[in-house]
Amino acid sequence: MSEYRTEKDSMGDMQVPASALWGASTQRAVINFPVSGRPIAPELTRALGLVKLAACRVNLQLGDLDQELAGSIESAAKEVAENKLDDHFVVDVYQTGSGTSSNMNANEVIANRAIQLRGGEIGDKSVHPNDHVNQGQSSNDVFPTAIHVAAAESAQLRLVPALEELQQVLQKKSEEFWDVLKIGRTHLMDATPIRLGQELSGHASQIEHGISHLQNSLGHLRELAIGGTAVGTGINTRAAFGSMVAAELSSETGIEFTEAPNHFEAQAAQDAAVAVSGALKTIAVSMMKIANDIRLLAMGPRCGLGELKLPATQPGSSIMPGKVNPVICESVIQVGAQVQANDLAVQLGGQWGQLDLNTMLPLMARNLLESMRLLANVAGVFSDKCLKGLEVDEERCRSLIEESLSMVTSLNPLIGYDEAARVAKEAFQTGKTVRKLLEEEGLVSKEDLDKALDPESMTRPSE
Repeated sequence: MSEYRTEKDSMGDMQVPASALWGASTQRAVINFPVSGRPIAPELTRALGLVKLAACRVNLQLGDLDQELAGSIESAAKEVAENKLDDHFVVDVYQTGSGTSSNMNANEVIANRAIQLRGGEIGDKSVHPNDHVNQGQSSNDVFPTAIHVAAAESAQLRLVPALEELQQVLQKKSEEFWDVLKIGRTHLMDATPIRLGQELSGHASQIEHGISHLQNSLGHLRELAIGGTAVGTGINTRAAFGSMVAAELSSETGIEFTEAPNHFEAQAAQDAAVAVSGALKTIAVSMMKIANDIRLLAMGPRCGLGELKLPATQPGSSIMPGKVNPVICESVIQVGAQVQANDLAVQLGGQWGQLDLNTMLPLMARNLLESMRLLANVAGVFSDKCLKGLEVDEERCRSLIEESLSMVTSLNPLIGYDEAARVAKEAFQTGKTVRKLLEEEGLVSKEDLDKALDPESMTRPSE
C-alpha cells in the first residue's frame, strides 16, 4: 500500500498521507504554515464539529441534503465534536487570518470520515467537503461562530465553576479566620489592626466581581455569525439557516445561542472576544493580587511576616534542606502574567477587523481559549493545594499587633495627632511599645489606654 494518495482541489493535485482524513486543501496549509508546530485548540476543534453537526441537521430539515448523506455527515461531525479525530486537525494555528484552512480541515476530515462510514474510499468525494459539509456556510461565518461556541462552552462549563469554587473557598476561610486579629498594612508598612477574615473577604469579593464581569460579557459571545456567509449578506444560504443552526447549537450545548442581529458586525469585528478577554484579564489581576498577598503573609517562616502557614507541597530548594516555597502562589502569579499577555494579543487582533472581515481570528481564538483554560486549571490548583489547607499563626499575629507603632492611631481622639505622632516616634527610637511608653508617661489613664488599644475595636467604626 502506498504511503500517499493523490487528492485534487481547485489548484490541482496534492499528495496526502494515505491514512489521513484530511485532503488537498489541508495539506497545502500544512506545507504553507510550518510556524509554531501547534494546531488549533481542542476546544475549537470541538466547536467546529458542533457547527458542522448543526449545519448538517439544518440542511436536512431544509431539504438540501438527503437523509442517508446527512446521516453519515452527522456521525462524522459528532466524532469531531467529541475530539475523537483531533489527530487529523493538523493546520498550524498561525495560518490564514480567516481560519479558512481550519474550516477546510474540518470539512475534509468530516467528508472523508463520512465516506469511510458509508464504506467508500477516502478521497473519492462521494461526500464533498465544500458542496455537502460546508453547504450554506463560509469560513468567514463558520470560524467566528466556532470561536464563540468554544469560548462560551469553556467559560460556562469550566471557568465559571472553577472560579465559583475558588470564591467559596475564600469565603469559608474568611469565616474560619474571622476572629483572628492581625496588623493591617498599607504601602507595605504597618497600619491599624484588621481581622484576617476581613482581608480574606476582600479577596472573595474580588473573585465574585470577576465572575459577574465575565458573565456580563458572555451575552455578546452567544450571538453567532453563522448565516452571514462570505461578507455578512447571507449569499448562498437560506434566510432561516443562521437561526436554525443557532437553535441546534443551543440544544446540543445547553447554552442559549442566537443568530447575530447584525452579521456585518459579527464578521467584521470581534468585539465580543475582546470584551471577554478583558474580563479574563481582570480576573487574572485579582488572582495575582490574592496569591501575592498570601505569599507575603506566609513569608518566613522565622525571618519574615510569618502570619500564615502554607501547605507544604514539595521541597523548595535543591541546596537548602527543609526549605518550603510558596510554589502554588507562584504558579497562580505566572498564569496571571500569561493571561494579561494573551489579552494584549486579543486586543491587537480585534483592531484588525479591516472592512468586512477580521483576519486575526486564529490568533484571537488561541489566546482567548488558552486564557480560559489556564485560569480554570490554576483556580482549581489554588483552591485545592493552597487555600483549603491554609493555616494561621495566631500568636505571631498578636505579637505583631502589640509591636506596631500604628496602634497609636486610636489615641488621636484622646491626645491629638501631633502628640500621637510624637509618641510613635519616641516608641520607635526607644524600642518600646506604644502601650509601654504611655504607661510610663501617664498621659492616658489605664482604663482609657486599654480601651483605645483594644485591637478588636479598631476593626470597625466607633458607635
